[in-house]
Order: sequence, then structure tokens, then C-alpha cells
Amino acid sequence: MTNEIRYDLGCYYTNEHEWAKPSGDVVIIGISDYAQSQLHEIVYVELPKKDANISQGEAIGAVESVKAVSDFYSPVTGTVVEINEALMDGPEKINSDPYGDGWIAKVKPSNWDANVSKLMDAEKYKQHVATLKH
Repeated sequence: MTNEIRYDLGCYYTNEHEWAKPSGDVVIIGISDYAQSQLHEIVYVELPKKDANISQGEAIGAVESVKAVSDFYSPVTGTVVEINEALMDGPEKINSDPYGDGWIAKVKPSNWDANVSKLMDAEKYKQHVATLKH
């Protein structure tokens, strides 16, 4: 029996399983519970560069597990204002708390409305994930 996938209703999701959650004037980004469950034990995270200008859909880092290395794509266009340096010593936080302590970066979006129009809300993402399960 598999563990049930968790969704954060305050997040918006990409087809590639990244999430974006507005918080004041920044957007917190990370990978979804579904993505971490597919990767299994995460052993290393390549974080985006602080102050980098990033574009929606651009590879800005990577997540390495005992199974594979997967690129991490930005769900928003903007500037990286903070990275979760705690992941350098504890990448498993993504496995245990993907929507909390496992966040990857905080981004100041250049145009949130344009970005969010290309993302799925939690319900649509849940339907998307359901189509992937075998």
C-alpha cells in the first residue's frame, strides 16, 4: 500500500511537479510531494543562485536521489531573493516536508498574474497526478 500523496491547497503546480506558493511579495517554490515520492530518498540538492534572474520553465537546479538526478524547473519568472541553505546539510527535508521545511527558494516574481495563468491549482494538479499513476 502506498502513502497518500499530499497537496497544499495554497500552492500552484507545474506539469513537472514543482510548486509555487505566494507569500507576501515573494513566491516560495519547491517540488511536490508526488515528485519527492517518485525520487525516493533525496541525498543532494543543487540550489539556484541567489539574485539570479530566472524564467518560468527554466532549469534552475537539481535534486539528486539514490535513484536519479532530476532537474528543478522554475514555476515562475523573477529574481531569486533567498535560497534554503538548510537543504545543503539536510536534503531529506524535501522528503519529509516538501511544502514546509523542504522549500527550495523564494522568488520575487516579475509578473505573478502571467505566471499563475500557466500553473495548475491543487485540484487540477491532483487530477494530473491521477493520470500518471499506474
